[in-house]
Amino acid sequence: MESASEMVPFPLLMTPIESNYRACTMPYRFPSDNPRKPTPTELSWIDLFYNSTPSFKKRAESDGSVPDAPARAEKFAQRYTEILEDLKKDPESHGGPPDCILLCRLREQVLRELGFQDIFKKVKDEENAKAISLFANVVDLNDAIEDEVKRVENLVRGIFAGNIFDLGSAQAVIFVDNSGADIILGILPFARELLRRGTQVVLAANDLPSINDVTYIELIEIISKLKDKNGTLKGVDTSKLLIANSGNDLPVIDLSRVPQELAYLASDADLVILEGMGRGIETNLYAQFKCDSLKIGMVKHPEVAQFLGGRLYDCVFKYNEVLLS
Repeated sequence: MESASEMVPFPLLMTPIESNYRACTMPYRFPSDNPRKPTPTELSWIDLFYNSTPSFKKRAESDGSVPDAPARAEKFAQRYTEILEDLKKDPESHGGPPDCILLCRLREQVLRELGFQDIFKKVKDEENAKAISLFANVVDLNDAIEDEVKRVENLVRGIFAGNIFDLGSAQAVIFVDNSGADIILGILPFARELLRRGTQVVLAANDLPSINDVTYIELIEIISKLKDKNGTLKGVDTSKLLIANSGNDLPVIDLSRVPQELAYLASDADLVILEGMGRGIETNLYAQFKCDSLKIGMVKHPEVAQFLGGRLYDCVFKYNEVLLS
């Protein structure tokens, strides 16, 4: 995987990390459960990944960068299905017991072993190009809103009902999610608003490709294309905008291991944002930080909706304010 940097705990997690943090929102099993028998929750997640395997196989088949892609895609589907069946028989196999992090990691591992580095690259490139063409329009519409609170509400689609958190932060760290409209028309206009208020913004993106998530290198290229000849984002200075490698290679994230460089950049931040279902909901919804935090995501899995007592495609905005004593 990862960046060459030594991996360290994210410095803004509440300490001691061992007792305060686990990259897991849902309880997949309890101490009283039989370690040799999968729990109902584990089985439902194994089935979720099993049911998505054909779509990953289809993406892999069309990867023009890999010789004999259809044959290798077939091998991927076979190998990954075998792993999932093994976990159903013995949840301690393949590094288990299984959770969404392990299931994602095993899938990426099989893909990479067969030569598939980025099976979503074509769709990411297409979506990025479309979103880049719309960026100026989106920013202009937002800039036309004079009231600051209404402007922020517009940036987050009006889902911050009631109390809008203080955007006067000196530094914000945002763990970003998908390519395309998500990063270009969602997060970047929001980050631009923070920049215009004088906030230093650190955007942390994946080290390696995983599904349609934007990578660190791709994000640098996207922002380069969006900047004008003066190096600004539609007139907003970007000298306080930093792009960081999160050291991650999955659509979920374990914040107990991030690169030293990111840890250094984030050490004085007073706002942490985790965006996307994988990062913001499935692995870090209840993560506690030393500073204010915001978890943003859409519920796309029935298992998550059931656990949270919501509905499929509900939006989650969870803001935690740290009160200084």
